[in-house]
Amino acid sequence: MTLRDLLTGIAMTIALLCTQQATAQIETLVMPGKVIEGHADVETDCDSCHQKFERQRQRVLCLVCHEDVGADIESQLGFHGRFESARDDRCASCHTDHEGREADIVNLDEQTFDHDFTDFSLQGGHAEVECTSCHAPDTRYREAPSDCYSCHEADNIHDPGLGTECAACHKPSDWKDIEFDHDTTGYELIGHHLEATCTACHEDKSFRSTPTTCYGCHAADDAHNGRSGTECEKCHNPTDWLDTSFNHARDTDFPLDGKHADLSCDDCHSSDPFSDQMQTTCVSCHAEDDNHKGHFGDKCETCHVTEDWPKIMFDHDVDTGHPLNGAHETIECEECHIEPIFEVELQSDCLSCHEQDDAHDGTQGPTCKDCHNEESWTDKVFFDHDLTRFPLLGKHADAECEGCHESHVFQDAPTDCIDCHRDEDPHEGRFSDRCASCHNPVDWLQWQFDHNAQTSFPLEGAHVAVACETCHRQPLSAQAGLGSNCGDCHRNDDIHDGEFGPDCGRCHSAESFRDVRSIQ
Repeated sequence: MTLRDLLTGIAMTIALLCTQQATAQIETLVMPGKVIEGHADVETDCDSCHQKFERQRQRVLCLVCHEDVGADIESQLGFHGRFESARDDRCASCHTDHEGREADIVNLDEQTFDHDFTDFSLQGGHAEVECTSCHAPDTRYREAPSDCYSCHEADNIHDPGLGTECAACHKPSDWKDIEFDHDTTGYELIGHHLEATCTACHEDKSFRSTPTTCYGCHAADDAHNGRSGTECEKCHNPTDWLDTSFNHARDTDFPLDGKHADLSCDDCHSSDPFSDQMQTTCVSCHAEDDNHKGHFGDKCETCHVTEDWPKIMFDHDVDTGHPLNGAHETIECEECHIEPIFEVELQSDCLSCHEQDDAHDGTQGPTCKDCHNEESWTDKVFFDHDLTRFPLLGKHADAECEGCHESHVFQDAPTDCIDCHRDEDPHEGRFSDRCASCHNPVDWLQWQFDHNAQTSFPLEGAHVAVACETCHRQPLSAQAGLGSNCGDCHRNDDIHDGEFGPDCGRCHSAESFRDVRSIQ
């Protein structure tokens, strides 16, 4: 490079510097007006906002000062970050300065402003509030807090320890409209718990000291008054408090069936049911209801069922060797089982039970059924008298038992006719006691006696029509000494006064006393 060239370059540089300074002075002289109050401190320093002869540089210089707006545009947040023209156009397109100290270069119309272009979309109740409720005077709009707690701290009814994330539970549509996943707390809400209000469990609204056990919340609702312990979930469930999940059949050795299923817990259990050592025998609960007074032991289930106490399932015909028939079907158990049933074994013969009722005093043996039946002790008595030593013939077959048997011993009944018919004896004892010699049981008056064959004194002639009493005036025993001579009977009738002896038959005949034979 020559000296000339060097001097020429220096001259041109001096000339250029002189031209730029002049231009700056010219721009200062032609400034359109005063800047706004916020820019007043840089009003004399035009380079803070303007790059001489490079208008496109003005946007860059704005963002140098307004770093927060620049950050919004860079991250596409906030109003300027969401508004497309703000991301590309010069700031002066919307915010013209040099309008004076009191000029409003923001030009924000609160009535038409679309809040969706901000980081805080107005939803629910927020859409109805006044701008000044969130945006304090003399503060920039962007400085308004966007978190719930900053605005609603005074409305917070919860323990401060719960945090400031109100949106975790509440929704802007309605502060009382709660949207919270309780499962995240480790205590899942199921059944009726889903219907409960928050304050029903969280009375102090702290949400931190709330008990998680059933009894912790429901102690006042405990119908057992603490008798059943505090582990309510052993029996109850949150779906329905009255629908107990406790299965007595599964969880105990005593299934509740029949009438037991209708009982309340307190009917059997004491004040502390989980500590009770309950006996499972019927009589342990029903001793006072035992109508048998302990006679039948403690195995009530042998006869009774839980569906209905009076309903007896014991089948005497099947379960014992003694079927109950006739009148036995309607008698009470205690009438036979006087002693404890499982201690004293009853005999099955009739006399074992009816010995005191035995009118025969045991003379007929223990087999009562030979004559009697179970339908009625006295009705339809069966007995074949022909199998005894005294068959019933003739009129005897129609006679009542009591006619001959004054007592029910029966064996003491006489077998001789005279023993029963002595009062009816028309002979008044003149003949022997052997009534059957003449009479028969078919008819007392149809008697048969062959004096000719059965005695040594044949009846002939007038003797045939003579009544027995005519000759037999005394008992036969007294007449045993009589002979066969006529005089034995007719001595008083002897007109000969015994001169011809006692053999009247030598002259007289039996046809007529007055008929005298001739003596040859």
